[in-house]
Amino acid sequence: MANNMREIKLRIKSINQMRQITKAMKLISASKLKKARAQLEETLPYFSKVRETIAEILAHSGDVESKYFVSGDKKTGLKRAYIIITGDKGLAGGYNSNIKKLAEKAIGQDKENALLLVAGNSGRSYFVKKEYNVHTEFDYAVQNPTVFRAREIADIILELYEKNQAQEVYIIFTQMMSAITLEPKMLKLLPLEIGALRDDVEAEDIKIDEQIKYEPSPSVVLDVLISKYIKGIMYGAFVEAFTSEQNARMTAMDSATKNADEMLEKLNLYKNRARQAAITQEISEIVGGAAALK
Repeated sequence: MANNMREIKLRIKSINQMRQITKAMKLISASKLKKARAQLEETLPYFSKVRETIAEILAHSGDVESKYFVSGDKKTGLKRAYIIITGDKGLAGGYNSNIKKLAEKAIGQDKENALLLVAGNSGRSYFVKKEYNVHTEFDYAVQNPTVFRAREIADIILELYEKNQAQEVYIIFTQMMSAITLEPKMLKLLPLEIGALRDDVEAEDIKIDEQIKYEPSPSVVLDVLISKYIKGIMYGAFVEAFTSEQNARMTAMDSATKNADEMLEKLNLYKNRARQAAITQEISEIVGGAAALK
């Protein structure tokens, strides 16, 4: 009985320690989540304006020619680059595994033509182990996303595209749809589809100023704006992924804390029963010993 009581006490102690860790991780993730969302909201208007300007040029400049545009025709056997944003750490529920599954599904059997640019240690180690063609020089952490880092990544992407090392570029990340819903998402970065951009103009009812003139030409202005546009998408994706990771970890740690509370409640019940059984046994032994002395 004494050994059983000692084991229960040791388990209670270890679970209490784990509970303190999971509770602390939940609070840290909640703090980072709030900070990241505020950061995105502060910079979003700038990138939204860049996107609107691109839409305006397309709306009243006719068929603008640019190396960054493509018609709606679908081609096969193209060299594709996939920017995959995973977490640097685990303990975030299904966050990392869902992104990996979506990436593998998107790549399919075309591993030879797929170049992977993986951000986050979890995804990087996974795809290297699976023998995918991982860009060795692309090694970016996903903690604390910044505009400067987004610009660096955008420059790498544009260089790969301009050198024809990647004819299509996609980004795979997790978007936080709501406080409880996280959705893995794949977005095509390059080449841009003119039809989709013009549809967005009509859907959002962006007002076009016909008096605007672009110097030296709309095509040159577009080439400058598109690099900013790609940077904006990259920054937004990294912040969305970071907030999603913190939300997933916060939810996972909250669940772990609740499970620890339930286990502690059961173990305290077992401890009380074991103590009562030990007291009852001691009383029985005393009563039995007293009866034997009579």
